[in-house]
Amino acid sequence: MRSISLLCFVWMLLTLFNRPASAQLLYMPRNIKLAIQKGTRSLSGLPGLNYWQNRGKYNISIMVQPPSREIFGQETITYYNNSPDTLKHLVLRLILNVHKPEALRYMDVDSNWFTQGTIVDRVQVNGKEVNFENPKYHFTWQNLFLPTPLYPHDSVQLTIDWHFTLARSHGREGVIDSTTFYLAYFYPRIAVYDDYNGWDRLDFTGYQEFYNDFNDYQLQVKVPRDFVVWATGTLLNPDGVLQPAIVERLRQSEISDTVVHIATLDDMLQHRVTSNREWNVWQWVAHDVSDVAVAISDHDVWDGASVVVDSTTMRRVSVQAAYQDTAADFRRAVAIGCYTLSWYSRFWPGIPYPYPKMTVVQGFADMEYPMMVNDASTRNLAFSQLVENHEIGHTYFPFYMGTHESRYAFMDEGWATTLEWLIGQVERGKAAADSFYKQFRITRWIHDPSQEEDLPIITPANVLRGVAYGNNAYGKPSLAYIALKDMLGDSLFRKCLHAYMQRWHGKHPTPWDFFYTFNQVSGKNLNPFWKSWFFSNGYDDLGIEQVQKTSRGYTLIIQNHGGFMMPFDLVIQYPQHRDTIHYTAAVWLSQPNRYVIHLSSKTPIQSIFLDPGIFMDANMNDNSWHAKTTPHGSD
Repeated sequence: MRSISLLCFVWMLLTLFNRPASAQLLYMPRNIKLAIQKGTRSLSGLPGLNYWQNRGKYNISIMVQPPSREIFGQETITYYNNSPDTLKHLVLRLILNVHKPEALRYMDVDSNWFTQGTIVDRVQVNGKEVNFENPKYHFTWQNLFLPTPLYPHDSVQLTIDWHFTLARSHGREGVIDSTTFYLAYFYPRIAVYDDYNGWDRLDFTGYQEFYNDFNDYQLQVKVPRDFVVWATGTLLNPDGVLQPAIVERLRQSEISDTVVHIATLDDMLQHRVTSNREWNVWQWVAHDVSDVAVAISDHDVWDGASVVVDSTTMRRVSVQAAYQDTAADFRRAVAIGCYTLSWYSRFWPGIPYPYPKMTVVQGFADMEYPMMVNDASTRNLAFSQLVENHEIGHTYFPFYMGTHESRYAFMDEGWATTLEWLIGQVERGKAAADSFYKQFRITRWIHDPSQEEDLPIITPANVLRGVAYGNNAYGKPSLAYIALKDMLGDSLFRKCLHAYMQRWHGKHPTPWDFFYTFNQVSGKNLNPFWKSWFFSNGYDDLGIEQVQKTSRGYTLIIQNHGGFMMPFDLVIQYPQHRDTIHYTAAVWLSQPNRYVIHLSSKTPIQSIFLDPGIFMDANMNDNSWHAKTTPHGSD
């Protein structure tokens, strides 16, 4: 014990000496401070020497028989307690209980939403049946008391039988049509027990999103003949569930740069796709992922191709799509997915796509799952492409990084929004990408002066609703990441981002791990920037306070009324030409409220304009200055 304490002390000294001055000045909640004291986190952004996290192995079997919406399942969970704590109980998450009429929800639903939720029929702990009461109060989680405590570095095995009725709602999961289902959050799971907050007991309200451990999954899906199953992971038995011609097309698609029609509508309707048994059991495996999802249909068409995501190893990833033959935008889904995975892997975030597959399913949700997305079909092909970009971007945040979406939504939605804008500039051109970004992500926030819009981004997402949640999760943090990239420059920003992703891949980072990693790797005290964007009630609003002609040129005073450290362009109109000078957010680091610009120019300036670009501006009335002219045309 003494040597461990000494090791922790040395580690804390190292983190203190390896961080820029004043790093401790960021607000930090008490549980994060305690984690640093315990040595599981650090002020340098690195995982502490005592960092740990729990995980599980799930073996799940479900039976689905459309058009019946009744789903029956059985699973075995081996749960590993890597924590230093003795656990007398586990917390079981039953997410689909959000469909119960009496459940807490922060969303509007109709009668198609309601079911009886997940009904647990039997629970065994290490082979012995235990009493388990289905939740009556906190509907989406319930304590499961263990017959004997689970000691540190030990494991426990649960066997759970359950059933539920799939909702008819057009949400993140449910009935897409009478014989096309999307199953998500469909199995009982053990909640996250982490080093800084203990058991995650946040209620799922249908509004915020999720927080899961990294687990290994084996999945068996039993369906009638003619039904195809798509799921997270690798299909282990294609020869056992598909006809030989379809198996050959599937394998061809996995090495093809061009789209292969694995199963056409005619193939589906003529029963030429699946094995001719009464029932087929599709077997899937996925390692080190946070969840699994399933799509089922007897008439969706099936496309596939593949793309190289790692030029060093030449590793290929399978990209597949399942959709109704009438959805024109989805005919491009595989090609879009291939391009998206290639671009994300090579440019931003510049980490090779880490999984073997991506499947794009036509549904209603515009929602991400490990190795799958469930997107609505639209007539606007550019918008469909953007949505696919966004949802695939979530592969990195939260699935690669393990962020707490329900508490810190800006750590995943803000990044996915930034990735959609970055790739959009290449796909549609900068002007179109900027225009859409402003219209879709920024305009409603910047032109709404209500108090909830100014809540700090760091405000826990689980206590936010409406515009306060939406803008704090998407637009505002995205602008912060873009301003940071602009301020640091691409090379240093990439170095910091990759350090953060490498340190926390497969783990559970908090915002402070992100902030302090960038501080330490950049060698800069970025705390004024973090405070401005993430901890303040700021917004985007600059103004030209004063322009004064001097003997050497002009002196400008730019006032930061809104408080956010935002970049801007200074557009200067001369009689014969126009100059544009770009200023990054760094200009506000020393004086956050005003910035003085000296322009050396003997040529008279006719006008000056502060162009905020995609950052927009709450009040554009003071962004322009025009020289006063005499009757003779001089200043």
